[in-house]
Amino acid sequence: MIVLGLDTCFSSCSVAVLDGERVLACAQEVMARGHQERLAPMAREVMADAGLAFDRLDRIAVTVGPGSFTGLRIGIAFAKGLAFALGRPTVGIGALEALAAEASGLVFPAIDARRGQLYLQAFDDGRALMAPDALSAEVAAARLAELSQGRPFTLVGSGAALLADVSPTARVISAEGADARNVARMAAVREPAPLKPLYLRAPDARLPAQTLP
Repeated sequence: MIVLGLDTCFSSCSVAVLDGERVLACAQEVMARGHQERLAPMAREVMADAGLAFDRLDRIAVTVGPGSFTGLRIGIAFAKGLAFALGRPTVGIGALEALAAEASGLVFPAIDARRGQLYLQAFDDGRALMAPDALSAEVAAARLAELSQGRPFTLVGSGAALLADVSPTARVISAEGADARNVARMAAVREPAPLKPLYLRAPDARLPAQTLP
């Protein structure tokens, strides 16, 4: 099964195409902005590197959040448009779950969500121990201590450094975004479904206040 994996939820843009477990081509660029302009060209480059036309794809996978409100919408919109044009199914993958695939054992993917919050989830060898949540650093630290109960664990993501003091022996993996190779691997064994964004809080942007007559 040939799967195109995409991630634009965080501060990077990542694209990969896999045939089963075999990585045919991949690319990742760190960027705070510009996902919309870079995603389509990067997908074309990756497919060209793999020596494949887009119609060879069996399904399209994309991270659906939590993450940057704009970023995740860009990835989902691109995946939906490509899937519609090709007549292929889609698979949505949780961004924190994709981050957790960077390590085995007890893993806490943590993203700095700004405004004093972290997006946090917990996995034990791939099994979710908690749903993704937006928490203050203090509450997130308490959740880590509660779930780890002294066990060694790994922190993954841009918020990892903010929680490293919970355990001086914790392994820390810095990551600006999910690896699209993991997104594609997960999608290959999931049932296709319509893409739905996962928002844990309202967007930072606000509409201008309406002027009263």
